[in-house]
Amino acid sequence: MVCSGCIRNVIVQAGHIGQSAVRSVRLRAIYRSLNANIGLRYTWNRQFRGSVKMMVDTAKGEPIINVLPEKEDDGGYASGGWKSEDGKLSCGYSSFRGKRASMEDFYDVKMSKIDGQTVCLFGIFDGHGGSRAAEFLKEHLFENLMKHPEFMTNTKLAISETYQQTDMNFLDAERDTYRDDGSTASTAVLVGNHLYVANVGDSRAVISKAGKAIPLSEDHKPNRSDERKRIENAGGVVMWAGTWRVGGVLAMSRAFGNRMLKQYVVAEPEIQDQEVDEELELLVLASDGLWDVVPNEDAIALARTEEEPEAGARKLTETAFTRGSADNITCIVVRFHHEKVDPDPPNMEQA
Repeated sequence: MVCSGCIRNVIVQAGHIGQSAVRSVRLRAIYRSLNANIGLRYTWNRQFRGSVKMMVDTAKGEPIINVLPEKEDDGGYASGGWKSEDGKLSCGYSSFRGKRASMEDFYDVKMSKIDGQTVCLFGIFDGHGGSRAAEFLKEHLFENLMKHPEFMTNTKLAISETYQQTDMNFLDAERDTYRDDGSTASTAVLVGNHLYVANVGDSRAVISKAGKAIPLSEDHKPNRSDERKRIENAGGVVMWAGTWRVGGVLAMSRAFGNRMLKQYVVAEPEIQDQEVDEELELLVLASDGLWDVVPNEDAIALARTEEEPEAGARKLTETAFTRGSADNITCIVVRFHHEKVDPDPPNMEQA
């Protein structure tokens, strides 16, 4: 039996992670400035390098806050988290290259105010055949979505159209290359008290509702009866090559990119709308490096044992690694707090 603390040390050492004290001070200063300007509270994990971007949507004049650090250059190990100022929402993430030689997972969390309403966006992007498609999604998908003219009035339509348009944008950007990268996308968009979960590929979203694990996405596998029928109706073939694959090549039936299979492997998302009520406790988004070895019920049970979602995300990553996951492992845990919490209680000695 190996303790989680030991595993964490192994993970950190394997990632060759570090940062200078000067940079840490500068980054904390940026976080304090953002907190003062937009009313958000951030927590900073010293185990990773990063920066914070503030982008302005010129159409609406609203700031889009990228609250997570830039991706590790070496793809080793990173974790972190933040809380909303009102204490109603907290988030943690953990990302580990694992046993793979390269890192193809990307993750993103953004916040903005649109028409006076706070919007939160969470995403996991798992690349295959390279990292370019997943990185493109991190850089463009949520920005494109928030610029959609019907994002606030018809969010499902906006998500569907933005997914497919961003796929076309990526294929256009890569048209002169000899690569054929692809990527999954599992995203959650919180608008008011509505949570919209969209999925393309085999990354997955699972919620905890009254303690019960409920999947909000279904993996896009070629042997899924409806997916197989769609592919064959388009003139494609699903065949066994170690696992079920489209054309004997790709082990998922929907993805961004994958130009050579685009006629059959679409980027049209399946979307579920969930009302955020008092029974909704947690949301877990993760790449298949987690789900290959951790069932839905285990993931929720493990995440629920930790009060802080960052600790929950780290526990999930470590568990997947110790259970033998051979893939990159990335997850985001979002916790919903239904009673207003003061994230910074007053110092009684100074009162």
